[in-house]
Amino acid sequence: MEHVLYDYFRSTAAYRVRIALNLKGIQTEHVLINLKPGVDEQKATAYKDINPQGRVPTYIEDDFVLAQSPAILEYLEECYPNPALLPTDPHKRAKVRQLCATIACDIHPLNNLSVLQYLKNELAADTDAVSQWYSHWVTEGFNAVEAMLTTSDSAGTPYCFGSEITLADIYLTAQVYNANRFNVDISGYPMIIKIEAACQKVSAFQNASPEKQ
Repeated sequence: MEHVLYDYFRSTAAYRVRIALNLKGIQTEHVLINLKPGVDEQKATAYKDINPQGRVPTYIEDDFVLAQSPAILEYLEECYPNPALLPTDPHKRAKVRQLCATIACDIHPLNNLSVLQYLKNELAADTDAVSQWYSHWVTEGFNAVEAMLTTSDSAGTPYCFGSEITLADIYLTAQVYNANRFNVDISGYPMIIKIEAACQKVSAFQNASPEKQ
């Protein structure tokens, strides 16, 4: 079976999928889609024929094509269940999904490249204003995430929800990378920092990092 990931090294969403593919040991061909403003390969007709939304990642398995990282990650979990990235307990499973959604729905979309470019190009926001926008939404989201982690029954364990890696750790790691890249001060989030550091000791996370692509 052929596995292909249309990818960009700095894409937070693609970073998530790379980690999961590595954890599950799925050998994948990576095809670069250069999102750099001025290059904009995601807007090319050839790519939009594959993914009409013109975003990354897109995952292809033989003739099955799937976009949107939450859908891809859930698909991989259902079809390649080992190692499991969702707990078997329904309450813990729901908590993992809650944290993932906080990042994927309330932090990442507001700070996506297309949003930042719109602020700059269409609304004439200067660099300081764009940075303030970015930092505001990361801070709002990380305040909630830190509280979730601190009050969890799993607080004190290496990862977000226990001694096993879950999708929550994948979402968190990719978002922390992006926050650091944009110089957001995350020193006030000791749980987030501790968990991200634990994840970075795992080869699947290391090999998925933007610097390794």
